[in-house]
Amino acid sequence: MLIKRKRGWELPESQVTPEAIVLDRRRVLAAGGAAAAGGLLASGPARALFGFGEPTIYGPDENDPSAGLYPVPRNARYTVDRDITAMENNFTYNNFYEFRLGSAGDCGAQAQALPVRPWEIAVDGLVEQPFTIDIDTLLSRVSLEERVYRHRCVEAWSMTIAWSGFPLADFVAMARPLSGAKYLRFETFLDKDVSPNQRAAFLYPWPYVEGVTIAEAANELAFLCTGCYGAPLPKQMGSPIRLHLPWKYGFKSIKSIVRVSFTEERPVGLWENLQPREYGFWANVNPEVAHPRWSQATERVLGTNDRVPTQLFNGYGEYVAGMYAGMDNERLFM
Repeated sequence: MLIKRKRGWELPESQVTPEAIVLDRRRVLAAGGAAAAGGLLASGPARALFGFGEPTIYGPDENDPSAGLYPVPRNARYTVDRDITAMENNFTYNNFYEFRLGSAGDCGAQAQALPVRPWEIAVDGLVEQPFTIDIDTLLSRVSLEERVYRHRCVEAWSMTIAWSGFPLADFVAMARPLSGAKYLRFETFLDKDVSPNQRAAFLYPWPYVEGVTIAEAANELAFLCTGCYGAPLPKQMGSPIRLHLPWKYGFKSIKSIVRVSFTEERPVGLWENLQPREYGFWANVNPEVAHPRWSQATERVLGTNDRVPTQLFNGYGEYVAGMYAGMDNERLFM
């Protein structure tokens, strides 16, 4: 007899909040309450509520040729114990340093300058045969599904998102890496005509780079996202393809990917390059290891302003902890 032991982060599909309720703007506004007003001002709905004007909500490109692929079936295996963050909060609260400097906020207007067609992803390094594939060909070769994942930012806020996409492991299989490949190095676009911040080369070591181990890439939770909320990704969220690693801090989930390289040497990400003491390679969510400038013990849930305890590995520890056996707490973060 097969007995399934439910993981701590799983809930039955019946307990996931229906999207019609989650995306109801009026309910989201009411949930915050007047007592939470100060902390909510960064979100689009709160700016309107407190007299800052109605924000422009930039959704997916209406001319996106992949629009007909969505919505995709939800995989009930991936559910969480929180409501899905309201779409408009998510669309107006992002870290995308090519278009916005500083902490998270609204970069939707600036990100509209990013052309997402044509879009090609180069695959190189330690693979049997390097190749380049355009996004629409890639979409035709994978099976898309929807997964509900937590997202935890290193800045100590969090959200929950219904992503559409496919397992990173499927992309790895497509690339056919050689036995010497130990890491994946991801790279985003470099276009100074599109990104105002990339014109100032002294600000950051562009382009944005991140990396994971082969074992992490093969983990079932690692997900390449091409859509969210039943539609293609908006540009400010990393259109047309981005990574999501729900057990790691959000800066590891690189946006707008143009290159995936399989390497023997460990990649150095943009933030690790800038501040290795604050933004390490592993970047696994760990409430016991504080960021040098703030605690990671709790997090602010976007849209409700609730402050809740942070979970080790963002609540996915039962599934991913085995990859880090023997590492101490510091290495789990750094």
